[in-house]
Order: sequence, then structure tokens, then C-alpha cells
Amino acid sequence: MVTPDWQDPDSVRFMLDECDTWAVVGLTPNTTRTAYSIAALLQERGKRVVPINPDGAEVLGEQGYPTLADVPFGIDVVDVFRRSEAAGEFADQAVAVGARAVWFQLGVVDEAAYDRTVAAGVPMVMDTCPAIEWRRRGDAP
Repeated sequence: MVTPDWQDPDSVRFMLDECDTWAVVGLTPNTTRTAYSIAALLQERGKRVVPINPDGAEVLGEQGYPTLADVPFGIDVVDVFRRSEAAGEFADQAVAVGARAVWFQLGVVDEAAYDRTVAAGVPMVMDTCPAIEWRRRGDAP
């Protein structure tokens, strides 16, 4: 099986191993949502999670913000839990705020956003999940 460019192992490794602050777009206090369980996993792995949701709600003990532009410190990875048709704007915002990388979750694919983001010099992965990638390399959550 050929791995798509947007699941480049070097980009995945960079994000999982070298990036500490993850802004999670779509993270709310709703514990039944996948974004919540993945954000909790990121925290367990030592990542700082920054909730991005319209209400700016606190989640998992971390202050939330309505937009990426509202975050008053640097962001390493923007992790997007939105439908594919709505996700591209967050990749553009990630580039605009100087994020080091962008991650679109499992099932989220926007090839045009991928092309724009990578052309801007920002690594991006799509259609996978940190939990899957940790398992894939034998570092099961």
C-alpha cells in the first residue's frame, strides 16, 4: 500500500516527537466526542492542549480560545476535528498564526488546503490520528 504524501512518516514523526503545544480545533467539554479523547491522550503523552472552540470553553484544565488568532502564545500543531469542507480555513489560519504544523484528523481531507499549507513551508498530515500513528510505530497508547 502506498502512503499518500499527506501521511509522510517524517511529518508524522516531527509532530508527535518534536511538537509540544497542540491547538485542537473543535475541542469542547463534551467527553463523548473523539476530539476530547484524543486531546486527553495528547495530554497523557506530555503535550499541552489548547482548546479552540467558539465559546472559548476550558477543557481538560486548559483555557480555551474562540480562534487560533486569540491564542497568546506559540502553537506547534493545529489539530483539526472538523468536516473536510470546513477544515481548510483552519489550515490557512494555522499558517497565518505561525504554527509549525497542521494535522487533519481521520476522515478529514482537503487536498487544496494541503497544497497551500505545504507550499507555505508548513508540514501537514491528513486522514489519520495520533493514536493510530503511535500504534503504527509500536508505541501504543
